[in-house]
Formats: sequence, structure tokens, C-alpha cells
Amino acid sequence: MEELFHSAIVVSLSLSKYNGFEIYAIRLKALGVRFGMVLLVAFVLVVSVVAIAIFSQRLDRALKGAPTIVVRSQSVEPLPKVSVIIPAYNEAANIEACVTAVLGSTTLNADQLEVLVIDDQSTDETKAIVELFQESRQDERLKLFSAGERPAGEVWVGKNWACTQAVKHAQGEFLLFIDADVRLKPQCIETTIAYAQQEKIDLLSLAVVVLCRHWSEWLVQPLIVMLLAVGFEFAPVNDPKSDTAFAAGPFMLFRRSAYEAIEGHAAVHDYVVEDVELGRRIKQKGLKLWYGLGRGLAEVQMYRSFSALWEGWTKNWFEGSNRNYQSTLYCVFVTLLIFAVPSIGLAIGLTNLVFSGLTIWNAIVLGLSAIALLQHYLIRARNEPLLSISPRYWWAMGIGGLLLCAIVLGSIVKTETGWGWTWRGRSLSAPS
Repeated sequence: MEELFHSAIVVSLSLSKYNGFEIYAIRLKALGVRFGMVLLVAFVLVVSVVAIAIFSQRLDRALKGAPTIVVRSQSVEPLPKVSVIIPAYNEAANIEACVTAVLGSTTLNADQLEVLVIDDQSTDETKAIVELFQESRQDERLKLFSAGERPAGEVWVGKNWACTQAVKHAQGEFLLFIDADVRLKPQCIETTIAYAQQEKIDLLSLAVVVLCRHWSEWLVQPLIVMLLAVGFEFAPVNDPKSDTAFAAGPFMLFRRSAYEAIEGHAAVHDYVVEDVELGRRIKQKGLKLWYGLGRGLAEVQMYRSFSALWEGWTKNWFEGSNRNYQSTLYCVFVTLLIFAVPSIGLAIGLTNLVFSGLTIWNAIVLGLSAIALLQHYLIRARNEPLLSISPRYWWAMGIGGLLLCAIVLGSIVKTETGWGWTWRGRSLSAPS
């Protein structure tokens, strides 16, 4: 019995030593894994800091080279007649303010200006609001038309049908297409037409000032504006020798002869991102495309809710890339690296600080995150005078980056499958 008890003690001690060694080995392994993860995070943050610096330089170059138009104080010489065309589908929230801004922005009379609101089968009060506006203002420059039914068996998406029908009624030598959420500033029409005349421009498109008033706009819109500025730099867009083409749908001023030469919106009736395609066709025809900043000329609040923002950008993004998977997925990678990684690194660093205390590697992660976030602020603050977007909520750019990645990926799914691919509830998929 005594020998058996002795043997049990020996076995217990042996197991105790083995378990202790095993626990120590597990702890070393856990420390190694944690160290490896922290090292990986630090490396990704270094890459992010470098990427942000490169992006900042490219953005500075793009915006400093962005052409602008000096707003004219008054009309100096007679201008050709212009038709301002406003396609309107369920724009009850916007249409009165838009029309008021257009008519109030200019002193051009009915011989020089007509404002055509084309109701695209709205199911809300859009048409009634314009009719009431006509009755109360009695402004002969304002005209209201109905687009009518779209042809059966033909694919007409977005505002292409409404714009095509409006042009049939338009009498202007220049055709200015604006969206209902755009607000023109004083002398905008005279200034842009005079400049188009002076520079012999066939399509003048403005990157109008983007207003952010809803939380989802503050998260996403500044990022998209910066990415578009870098992705479609003004210089190559305006260079007739470059294949790069871009135009912004909220403000497109066509010389009528050029619009007819490319067969207008009818030629792009099945294009969801018709503005970019119209810009491409202008350059392909050898006509002059001009794209510049619209500071002091016009502004737009594109979306008033998260659902509208989600629907709008998932509608456009993948289609705008010509359904190019490589460039679209690269955009997701860049957006993550530049906008999301600094905030993710900060979250990891703070979590480690709470559970493990301050270590040299954790300090490095926190330091790199702070540098990257400071870069975010500087980018927003430095470009505020050019983009006219406040640095407000700059600290939420990480959340905005993640949301934008979801939008881009969602755009691929919607465009390729047709699931939920809509605009204002209208399906954008071709009928089967």
C-alpha cells in the first residue's frame, strides 16, 4: 500500500511538470501569435500611411490643375438662347426650389431663356407643384411637359427618355441639362454660356459643389468626391488627345449642334450612367469636352437619406466602370487601405491597450494610426477651399470607407443580377 501511494505521488509530480511545461509552451505560442498579429497590423499601417501620402499628392495635383470659370458680374454681350431642361421623376421635394433657383439666377428674358420641366410619369405631386408654381408666378420662361409612356419593347433607363422628349420642345441653341436637386447660383447660365462660346466648347460639364446635410452624406460623399477627382483628373479629361472622358449629369451644357451630332440621350437610352457615356461620345466625335469645378456656379444635395444614397451609388458605381471587375475591386482595396485601415488600426491598438497594457509594439500601432488619421484631417482641411466640403466629421472617414466598400460590392451584385437594381423604385434591368 505504501509503495502504491509513493508511485501515485511520483506520477502526479511528473504530470504536474509536464502540464506546466505545456502551459508555458502554449503561453509562448500565444505571445508569438499576438506579436505576429501586432507586427502585421503595424506593417499594414505603414503601407496605409504611404498610400494616404500618395493619394494626397495626387488629389492636390488634380485639384490644383482643375479649371474653373470666373463668375461674370453681368452679361456684356447678347447670348444665344438657352433651354434649361429639368427631367423630373418623383421630385416633389426638390422641383420648386430648383425652378425658383434657375429663374432667380438670371435676368435673361423669354427670348433668351426657356426652362423646360419634363415630368417623367411621376407618382407624387411633382407635376401639381409645377402647375401651381406657373399659376402663381406667371413666368413665361417656364414650361411644363409630360414625357409620356416609354415605348413598349424598348429599354429606356434613368432620365434618358424624359431628356429625349424635352429636346423635341426645346428651341435653344444651347441645351443645359440639370437635375432637380441642383441649385444654380446667380449668373451661372450667362457665365457658362459665355465661356462655352469663348472657348468653342461643345459640352461643358461642372463638378458642382456637393452639399452634405445628412449623416450618411457626411460619411460617404466627401470620399467619393475625392476618389472621382483622382480617378478622373481634369487635365486628361479636357485633353482632346486623351481617351479619358467624364461628364457629371447634374450639370451638362451642350451646344445643340454637338448634342445632335452624337444623337443625344436617345443614343444612350439603355445606359444607366448616361452622363459619362455622353462625354465619351463627344470626344470620340472629335468635339470639345470641358470639365471643371463649379464653385460659385451651382450646388447639389444628391441624397436626403441613407436608403436613397445606397440606391443611387449602387446603381451607378459598377456600371460607371464599364463593368470592369479589376478596376472596381481595386477601388475596394484602395478605399480600405486609405480610409478604413487607420481606424481599424486604432481600434486594435486601443483594444490591446486595455487588455495588455502599453507595449512598444502597441505604441507603434497607436502612433501609426494617429499619423494616418492626422493625414485624413489634413487632406480634408487643405482641399476645403477647392471642394467646398467642410472637414466636419473627418474622424468618421474610417466608417465611411467601410460603407463605401459595401456600396461598391453591392453595386457589382445589383448590376450583374438585377436584384434590387432600381432608381426611385424603377427597375433598371432589361425586361426578359
